[in-house]
Amino acid sequence: MANRLSRSTSPYLLQHADNPVEWWPWDAEAFAEARRREVPVLLSVGYSSCHWCHVMAHESFEDEATAAYLNEHFVPVKVDREERPDVDAVYMEAVQAATGQGGWPMTVFLTPDAEPFYFGTYFPPEPRHGMASFRQVLEGVHAAWRDRRDEVGEVAARIVKDLGDRQSAYGASVTPGASELDAALLGLVRDYDAASGGFGGAPKFPPSMAVEFLLRHHARTGSDDALRMATDTCEAMARGGIYDQLGGGFARYAVDRAWTVPHFEKMLYDNALLCRVYAHLWRSTGSPLARRVALETADFMVRELRTNEGGFASALDADSDRADGTHAEGAFYAWTPAELREALGEEDAAFAAGYFGVTEEGTFEEGASVLQLPQDGPAGDTDRIASVRERLLAAREERPRPGRDDKVVAAWNGLAIAALAETGAYFDRPDLVPAALDAADVLVRVHMDDAGRLTRTSRDGVAGANSGVLEDYADVAEGFLALAAVTGEGVWLDFAGLFLDSVLHHFIAADGTLYDTADDAEALIRRPQDPTDNATPSGWTAAAGALLSYAAHTGSSAHREAAERALGVVGALAPRAPRFIGWGLAVAEAVLDGPREIAVVGPPADPGTAALHRTALLATAPGAVVAPGTPGSDEFALLHDRPLVGGRPAAYVCRHFVCDAPTTDPAALAAQLSG
Repeated sequence: MANRLSRSTSPYLLQHADNPVEWWPWDAEAFAEARRREVPVLLSVGYSSCHWCHVMAHESFEDEATAAYLNEHFVPVKVDREERPDVDAVYMEAVQAATGQGGWPMTVFLTPDAEPFYFGTYFPPEPRHGMASFRQVLEGVHAAWRDRRDEVGEVAARIVKDLGDRQSAYGASVTPGASELDAALLGLVRDYDAASGGFGGAPKFPPSMAVEFLLRHHARTGSDDALRMATDTCEAMARGGIYDQLGGGFARYAVDRAWTVPHFEKMLYDNALLCRVYAHLWRSTGSPLARRVALETADFMVRELRTNEGGFASALDADSDRADGTHAEGAFYAWTPAELREALGEEDAAFAAGYFGVTEEGTFEEGASVLQLPQDGPAGDTDRIASVRERLLAAREERPRPGRDDKVVAAWNGLAIAALAETGAYFDRPDLVPAALDAADVLVRVHMDDAGRLTRTSRDGVAGANSGVLEDYADVAEGFLALAAVTGEGVWLDFAGLFLDSVLHHFIAADGTLYDTADDAEALIRRPQDPTDNATPSGWTAAAGALLSYAAHTGSSAHREAAERALGVVGALAPRAPRFIGWGLAVAEAVLDGPREIAVVGPPADPGTAALHRTALLATAPGAVVAPGTPGSDEFALLHDRPLVGGRPAAYVCRHFVCDAPTTDPAALAAQLSG
C-alpha cells in the first residue's frame, strides 16, 4: 500500500512512496500526529541522485521488520533537500555542530515541536566499522524518549538555543577593496594544488565560483597567478575522469585529488556553472579546449536534462544497471579493455585505450576505467578520434541509462539560462539561446505567481507546493539579466527587477544581512542564513551580484546600496576561507571595476550593430552589463539619450558616473573595455 508520499511531485519522495515505512511529507499534520501519539519524529533528508540515500533505503526503509519498528515508535518524515533547502540547512547545521561532519542521507530525531535531539547520516543495517546499526539507533532513541523524556527535552531546547545564537551579523562589515581581494588571491594560492589543479585534497569539487573570481581578478589586475590557477584547474578537470569524455558534462566531484574517478551523479547546477566558466575562460584566453568543453557541456544540458516543457531537470543518478542486471555506481560510464574491443575492434580499441587512459588494471572498480584525456591525440588523427568517440557513445547508449530527477528547480534553471545564453552568443550557436528562452518562459509561466513570487520547484509543468528561497530569486534574476544582454529584450530586465524587489522587501534585514527564506515563509526552529558559497553561489552572494547588475542597468541607488552592504560578508569570510566565498569575491571585483555599463545602439539587422554587440558581450571587464537596442528604445534605461553617431551604430561605455566618448569602431570599443 502506498504511503502519503504518493501524492508528491518530488521524484525522490516518489521513490519512497511504496516503502513499508509509513512516511509523511514535511507538514504540520506530521508533527500533530507525533504530538497526538507522544512519539518523536524521524526526519530523513536526501535527494534523488544520492548514492548512499539509495543504499540506506534498500537496506533499511525497504526492510519490513525495520519499517514495522519505525512505524510503531516514530512518525517518519521524508524530505527532498532540493525541494526544501531551508529544512535541510537548519538541521544540517545541527548535525555538523553535533558531529563535526554532515552529508546525505541525513538522519535527525526531533521532538513533536521539531526540535532536534539526536543526529546522524547513513546508518548501516548491521553494526559496521564502529557504527551502530540503524535498528540499534532506533531502539536507543526510543528508550531515551520513553525513560528520559525530560533529559531529551532539555537537550533539544539547548540545541535550538545554540542554533539561534549562530545568527550571522555582517551588516556592519565594509565592502572589500583591492587589498582584501589581493589577500584573497594569496589565500587561494596557499590552498592551490599545483600538481593537479583545484584546491585542497580528496574529495575534490569543481571550484566554479573561485575560478570566476580568478578570471575577473586577472581581468582587473593582470595577475598571472590568477590566470594560471584558473587555466590549469580547468584543463585538469577537462582532461580528467570528472568530465564525460564522450557525452560532455561534469560529474559532481572526484573522489581523488587528480580528478580521475568521479562520483558519477551529474547535477544541473554544476554543469550550468562550469559551462559558463569555460565560456569565460575562452573569452579571456581563446583556449580551444575551453571552447570545446563549454559547447559540449551546453549540448549535454540540452540533450539530457531538458524537459518536455522546456525547463531543465535537476540531475542524473550516479548508479545504473549493468548488463547482468546488477546495480552499480558508474556502470553507465566506465569501460574495460574488453568492452572497447567489442565496440571498436582490436585496432581501434588499442588506439582508444591509449587515448582515453584505459588499462587492464583499471582506474575504477573491477578492472574498469573512467575515460580520461591525458594528452591530445597525434596530429592528423582528428577523424579517427571523432569516429572512436561516435562509436563508443553509440555503444554506451545501448546500456541502461541512469535515472533522471526531472523536477525543475528555479535557481538552477536560472544558472542554466545564463550559461546557455552566453555560450550561444559567444560561439554563434543560435540554437542555445532559444533553449535559454524556453527555460525562462517555464519559470515565468509555471514558477511565478501573480504577485511576482517564485515557487521553488515544478514537475511536468505543474508548480510544487514550496516557496522559492533567496537563491531562487537571485539566480533567476542573474539568468534573466544575462538573457536580456544577449537578446536585447528588456522584458527580462523587468522580470529580474521584479524578483530583486522581492529580495529587498522579503529577504534583507535592516542591517543589510540576508536570510535564505522570506519573512513570510514557514517558521522553522531558526530562520536559515548561510552566506558561504558551496556547490552553488549562496543566495546571499548571488543576490549581491544580481542587485549590482540591476543597479548598473537602472541607476537604482537602493539596489546598489543593498549589494554593497551584502558584500560586507565577503570581507569577513575571505581571510579565513576564500574558496568558500568565491562568487562573493567575483561580485566584489565587479564593484571595484564599476561595473561598466555598455549601451549598444543601432538597427538590429545592421552588421555594425552586431559587431559592437558581440564586442561588448566578449568584454572581460568584471560584471560588465550590456544593453543593446535601437536609438530611442525604452527597453533599457542605458539606451536613453544615446543616438547613432554619424548615422552609424555606436557603443557608449560608462563607469563610476564617467562616460567615454561613443565609438562606432569595435576595436576601439574593445580597447575601452580592456583598460
